[in-house]
Amino acid sequence: MNLYQKIEENRTLNKKMFAVLIDPDKQDLSQLRSMVELAHQSKVDFFFVGGSLLTNDSMNQCISFLKEISKIPVILFPGNAMQVNKDADGILFLSLISGRNADMLIGKQVITAPLLKASNVEVIATGYMLIDSGKPTTASYMSNTTPIPHEKNDVAACTAMAGEMLGLKLIFMDGGSGAQNPVSKEMIKKVRQSIDIPIIVGGGISSGEKAAENCRAGADLIVVGNSIENNPKLISEISEAIHQYNLSNNEVLDRN
Repeated sequence: MNLYQKIEENRTLNKKMFAVLIDPDKQDLSQLRSMVELAHQSKVDFFFVGGSLLTNDSMNQCISFLKEISKIPVILFPGNAMQVNKDADGILFLSLISGRNADMLIGKQVITAPLLKASNVEVIATGYMLIDSGKPTTASYMSNTTPIPHEKNDVAACTAMAGEMLGLKLIFMDGGSGAQNPVSKEMIKKVRQSIDIPIIVGGGISSGEKAAENCRAGADLIVVGNSIENNPKLISEISEAIHQYNLSNNEVLDRN
């Protein structure tokens, strides 16, 4: 079973998943080893690797180290066309559908496509939607796009519908690194009601309860990075919250 099939199968079962986002610029190998140990103990589903801006040539080293010490699948979450690595298990092939910057809709992808075609990396077409988080983020600045307003649930739903109709396999709703206001549960619910493909939610998730709230609203995969960098123990807290959600959901299904 490939990565997308796993995500889609879990969506149909209403089984939520958890990915730890690793910014290679912000990790030394000792920190990374500790994070991987916590991730294994907590049964994390994926590592996402990437960042809006990488100032050090650290991505290759980061992925090599992850593949050496861990069996958790590594999925690229690229901030630009240069963030490609043949040793990763998969890549979120992002099209920034919330903005109107043609370079981020298709331009950068044209540059990366032949590299991915020549690799064995699983390519997962992903509609990336930046949601306003209350302050400018690196992602919005670097992409030169305006996020979807925080309260415009209909705009988010229609954008996600268009992405699905264009053939994208995932929708990623992201408040951005260090988001002041996480993506609202109302927006997640609206998008979940509007599409039938998996939804990833990230940005501003700083507690297990917030992760569980997003799961209840309709997120299929929770991604946390910045909060974990500040408090690695959140890996255990958030993972436990998601596993408890799945356990409770299974009990409901068994009763029915």
